[in-house]
Amino acid sequence: MSRFLVNLLIYASVVLQVFCHEEGIYTRQYDENNFVDEIAKKHHFVMFYAPWCGHCLRLAPIWEQLAEMLNEDSSNITIAKVDCTTDAQVCSDQDITGYPTLKFFKVGTSDGVRFRGTRDLPTLTDFINEQLRQEDELSAGVVSSQESPLIELNKDNFDAVIEDGNTFIKFYAPWCGHCQKLAPTWLELAKAMELNEKITIAKVDCTEFRDICSTHDVKGYPTLLWFEDGQKNGKYTGDRSLVDLKNYVNRMIGGQVPEKSEPEPTKVTEDKFVTELTAKNFSDEIGIGLTFVEFYSPSCGHCKRLAPTWEQLGKKFQSEKAVKIGKIDCTTSVNRQFCNEQKIEGFPTLFLYKDGQQIGEYNGNRDIEDLSGFVTRHLWHEEL
Repeated sequence: MSRFLVNLLIYASVVLQVFCHEEGIYTRQYDENNFVDEIAKKHHFVMFYAPWCGHCLRLAPIWEQLAEMLNEDSSNITIAKVDCTTDAQVCSDQDITGYPTLKFFKVGTSDGVRFRGTRDLPTLTDFINEQLRQEDELSAGVVSSQESPLIELNKDNFDAVIEDGNTFIKFYAPWCGHCQKLAPTWLELAKAMELNEKITIAKVDCTEFRDICSTHDVKGYPTLLWFEDGQKNGKYTGDRSLVDLKNYVNRMIGGQVPEKSEPEPTKVTEDKFVTELTAKNFSDEIGIGLTFVEFYSPSCGHCKRLAPTWEQLGKKFQSEKAVKIGKIDCTTSVNRQFCNEQKIEGFPTLFLYKDGQQIGEYNGNRDIEDLSGFVTRHLWHEEL
């Protein structure tokens, strides 16, 4: 019995660490004193949980990553959680009968929409985007009629629209707060340019058409790109006021290209040292030697902080023919299912492969010394 009590205390300690410390940096914790008031302020996605629940424990790090992505001052949604063992009345009012239960609350409503899908990061973000998409259109004042001056791009019309002439495109996500703020200005820009035959103002939802955004190297939202006769010819990085946007358009169609309009060269630098992997080329690329792979999401804060170190790691091993440093974006439609099959539950996940087979997962410090040491140890082992 004493051993059982010791084990129980150890387990309880781990549970408390997961929910009260390590996984609570970004997620908002609500209780019966503030739940109703908080969900009335903006959209919310809430996890109702119990600390002893195994499924809740497995979801906790993913939920925290979701909160890190979205819990910003500029965001129009908050990721939160409620402990049903301490705030039973809140959970009873929400008809919570199992854990975890995930509900999306639109601003000002108390009756949330239940999430019933797979609890991985891509599926959760898809659910949020679906809930916000209609709200985004209404807040932007965009009409669905084909007469709207703002062209909505998709996989069927993207190439045809940009093929001839100039096209200024907003790449966005419905949950992005900066995109929400830009939406009415972008519509006004489209109206102002409606009669100008030299320019088309358009937008594309990157949560719905990931392939398009991935093809054009969209890493954040909103991204404003200029296309001329089907080719990307500029990236707008200035102020997003209507006056500045109109001035930029007028300069571009007048032939005066701003100094910052050239595509950023980071992609070339990255490709030199880090191999860009996809579901289609993955098996071929990892088939021979050691391959250290980062499974990542462009929106993940930890991934962004790791990016320069990962590039440095690739550079360090560029002359070692038996080692390859790679990365794969798990948010693109072509890679999403593949990442699920690889049991990727959070970002970044770092797997080591030897001759096509996974031989380890790296969970240590993400500095260049520890990462390179991990690779070197396995390399030496192979050479012995």
